[in-house]
Amino acid sequence: MKKRLTLHLILFCFISLTLFSQNDLQENYNLMPWPKEVIEIDAAFIINPDIKISIQGTKKKGRVYNASINFLRRLTNRTGIFINEGFPLINDKEASIQIKFDRISTLSLQDDESYSLSIKEKKILISAPTDIGALYALQTLLQLTDYDSNNYYFHGLNINDTPRFVWRGLMIDVARHFQPVHVIKRNLDAMASVKLNVFHWHLTDDQGFRVESKVYPKLQELSSDGLYYTQEQIKEVVNYASSIGIRVIPEFDVPGHASAILTAYPELGSKKEYAYAIERYAGVFDPTLDPTNDKTYLFLKNLFTEIAPLFPDEYFHIGGDENEGKHWDKNLAIQKFKKQHDLKTNHDLQTYFNIKLEEILSNLGKKLMGWDEIMTPNMPTTAVIHSWRGENEGMSKGGSLISAAKKGYQTVLSNGYYIDRMLSVKHHYTVDPIGDVQLTTDERKRILGGEATMWSELVTPLTIDSRIWPRTAAIAERFWSEKEINDIDNMLIRLEDVSNKLEELGITHIRNKEVILRNISNHKDNEALQSLSNLCEPLKVYSRNKGGTEYKTYSPFTLFADACTADAPDAMRFNNITNKLEEESSIIEIKKHLEIWSNNYRNLQPILHNPNVAPLRALSQNLSNTSKILLKAINTKKITQNDLNELKASLHILEEAIIDVELAIVDSLERIIKFCEINYLIK
Repeated sequence: MKKRLTLHLILFCFISLTLFSQNDLQENYNLMPWPKEVIEIDAAFIINPDIKISIQGTKKKGRVYNASINFLRRLTNRTGIFINEGFPLINDKEASIQIKFDRISTLSLQDDESYSLSIKEKKILISAPTDIGALYALQTLLQLTDYDSNNYYFHGLNINDTPRFVWRGLMIDVARHFQPVHVIKRNLDAMASVKLNVFHWHLTDDQGFRVESKVYPKLQELSSDGLYYTQEQIKEVVNYASSIGIRVIPEFDVPGHASAILTAYPELGSKKEYAYAIERYAGVFDPTLDPTNDKTYLFLKNLFTEIAPLFPDEYFHIGGDENEGKHWDKNLAIQKFKKQHDLKTNHDLQTYFNIKLEEILSNLGKKLMGWDEIMTPNMPTTAVIHSWRGENEGMSKGGSLISAAKKGYQTVLSNGYYIDRMLSVKHHYTVDPIGDVQLTTDERKRILGGEATMWSELVTPLTIDSRIWPRTAAIAERFWSEKEINDIDNMLIRLEDVSNKLEELGITHIRNKEVILRNISNHKDNEALQSLSNLCEPLKVYSRNKGGTEYKTYSPFTLFADACTADAPDAMRFNNITNKLEEESSIIEIKKHLEIWSNNYRNLQPILHNPNVAPLRALSQNLSNTSKILLKAINTKKITQNDLNELKASLHILEEAIIDVELAIVDSLERIIKFCEINYLIK
């Protein structure tokens, strides 16, 4: 017994020491996601024109060959170094970067994605069981690019890395707002850079059907507004994703969210003589496929038989969410069918429908996946449950994810990772897929991982990148890295660097803000507008489009709220400073911010006559007024009661949302006001 306790103590101490060491190293390197093991060595690999890559043991020009070319291009662009050999060599033992892997990945859940990376003074060695691991090693190596006054270099390190979860995804909804192929591709590149490996492509919904069907051509002719992917484009995206190690999971949402399908084929609907049409608003709508009609299953069988070969992955998402069954309730034939088949509820009827679909997909070599509403008592555990509901949606602790795992289902988590809700990166980063729930070994294996979800009711190709990135990079770390890698302040430092580097891949989350602000200001001086946008954040959790009725699919998404992002950068910096009011250095920084904001209203004057800018008048005026009073109080260390009354009146205005944004520094301003009242009030 004593020996066992001693062994446990030694193991605990070893793990604790390892984690302490990794946390300490995070201060030095902007790696994201953080690798499983990082060991520093006393060396530095100088990047010079003679750098070469050699791929060992293969003559084929596959994923690693292409990734090596991409690595060299990004490296030379980042460093400005004129590299002599711009393409990888094959089996050249003299090359400075040696890559070795054992086999080509099949892009499945069973793949070994681990790798080791050794950076020494003269050689860099990459070793991996699969080519995917080698790709990840190259991404890690690129993140380690650094420089001093003389050279660019890679830090000397030994890295052994493997992911915590096998399913690390991003869902992009292209039904509400269509996203062209080039937008999808640049986001695939960004996904690969942070080791995400599943692209969940939400292709159909009430607002549009986005895939060409040659069997049912009315789907794109009547239900897409001309915005859809040809089958060749689908293949192009799938092949591109595969080339960088990403699986593509299609989603065709049925039986609900079916307005677009029924616009083309109304005879499949549950309400006869209903005027089906593509929806222009957001929300949950009644049109639903008729699960009692044999033609519905023939349609889906033919459609899936046509579409499934475009997606080689074994998983096929059928949606299955948010079906309230209102049209089912009003259809007497459907009610009769339910009684005949002893289907007591609409959930039972949908399970009947889902089981039929699972049989269709199984015959096509696919595994059915659906949102967690499909998890009913009679649903076979061969289905994969996509968990989007948690405690906030009335579920028990652990949400539907833990419930699914305990019931025998494979499951993937998205609850907590809905990035379209515009919540802070801190919120998403602190959501752990498993948390502190106790699971058996088998239950843990069933939790495949998670997906960030980008629903597109309020995004267009102009703004989608700023809604996905950089927060999704932090979520990617939650899926890849050990649970204990959870220091928020350190994550934010690393995330800023990663965010800037995403621009190399064509991600527009930074640059397009200026595009929108120039449009709003009619290409006039917009410095004051820029300052406000760095302090304001879009309203959160769908309150920007309450009830789904403020915006249509063709409404303008070039407004001030579209220029603003979650985690407004200046607000984050200011909020962090105001947590340390007792420090003189914080007071100095606060004064710098207040100085700038005190002039905002004056600087905004030249464009305030613009109808798109005018609604910001009260925000700008009260921000400037508040900043002037606080700046004077801090400088003189005096404040009057009249000043305090005026500050509180201004703060009351600043607390109010305006044109779909909220000022993200209100709490900090209130904190400073309280500080001034306690320390500077003239009695």
